[in-house]
Amino acid sequence: MNPSNRSWNADLYQQKHAFVFHFGVDVLKLLDPQPGERILDLGCGTGELTARIAERGAEVIGLDASLSMIAKARESFPHLSFQQGDARDFGTDQPFDALFSNATLHWINETEQPSVLAAVFNALKPGGRFVAELGGRGNVARILNALANALTELGKKQPVNLNFFPSVGEYTTTLETAGFSITLAQFFDRDTPLTDPETGLSDWITMFRGDLLTALSDQDRQTVLATVNNQLRPTNFRDGHWFADYKRLRFVAVKPLES
Repeated sequence: MNPSNRSWNADLYQQKHAFVFHFGVDVLKLLDPQPGERILDLGCGTGELTARIAERGAEVIGLDASLSMIAKARESFPHLSFQQGDARDFGTDQPFDALFSNATLHWINETEQPSVLAAVFNALKPGGRFVAELGGRGNVARILNALANALTELGKKQPVNLNFFPSVGEYTTTLETAGFSITLAQFFDRDTPLTDPETGLSDWITMFRGDLLTALSDQDRQTVLATVNNQLRPTNFRDGHWFADYKRLRFVAVKPLES
């Protein structure tokens, strides 16, 4: 689901962040996998969407940089093919009819996006499609700002934003520069309910920005989480649930028949 220089807790992802792949089902409708097609799930995570693609009769391979994610995917779906690999430099001996990616591209920094898109372009057959969703401009801004404020209050350095959350214009330009033709580009707000009514926000931070917490003492970690929860309760907690302020960018891009 992201470059290999970050470690992931696959069990926490599967147990408390299943919304990531549940919402990805809508992106699968855009992919519309057909029987016999050869498809790559780029950043497959624990493999749930890879399995959905296979159910449609396609020949699918799941690719992820995280060993823990690949291990969990193989455990959950032993009949499917999963490989460890980096989105920035993967290759294939046999081109794909389509590439699919859900909630992965925003983990790759802006300067490396052209490398990813070049790898995708080269892996597709002429006429092949690239269907993906990633975080868009302003994604989880309230959470990240509150986290930065809480760390500042403790005298810690401002965190580096690991994500690339582009606008539609930015990313479609990058896709076109890579040689793709864009057939669909959408940007929309999607406040997303987090699984646990009490610890949902803290679980999200532990899963997706846990790198900032591991360097803290237990006491400072609890202080940061409590501060973020208190700051965001008026905006991100309602009807008994925590919500993440997601903004999503979804697109379909096609490799031209002549390229």
